[in-house]
Amino acid sequence: MKRRSLLLGGLATSTSAMLMSGCAGPTVNDYASQQPALNLPAYFNGIVDAWGIFTDRSGKVVKRFTVVMHCAWVNGVGTLDEDFVYSDGTKEKRIWTLTDLGEGRFEGTAGDVIGKATGSVKGNAFHWQYTLALAIDGRTLHVQMDDWMYLMNDRVMLNKARMSKLGIDLGEVTLAFTRRT
Repeated sequence: MKRRSLLLGGLATSTSAMLMSGCAGPTVNDYASQQPALNLPAYFNGIVDAWGIFTDRSGKVVKRFTVVMHCAWVNGVGTLDEDFVYSDGTKEKRIWTLTDLGEGRFEGTAGDVIGKATGSVKGNAFHWQYTLALAIDGRTLHVQMDDWMYLMNDRVMLNKARMSKLGIDLGEVTLAFTRRT
């Protein structure tokens, strides 16, 4: 009986460890050796075009959009002035102010971001998290954004952002950025 309890206890511990490690996501450090290395102020400088989709949690595309970004950095502070045009004809503007904190760390603010976005760059990846005030059907929801960007070459960067509310997955935003030459 004692042996069975030890065996079951060990199995429960192993199963818990497996489940917890299975839930752990990547960290920005996982990309530290990936090339080309992302220099966020250099990439987001000048005009950047983007094309994106929002998919709901079932994977259905519910919105398509384009973005034109006018970007500039002065003394470690960047302004990303974004103009969105959605497939239904609606338009939106977001102006990010990013601050380079050094050692690959950044924080950002925007009019529809609650508090500050925080993140860091390692290798070819930028990961940041923030709370977005999202207008949906006449209401404003505060949703958590888990946002990843991956530099592909000197002009192209891919972006995936998971959106959730109270830990419940709402969907994903996928974007492709291209720097104008």
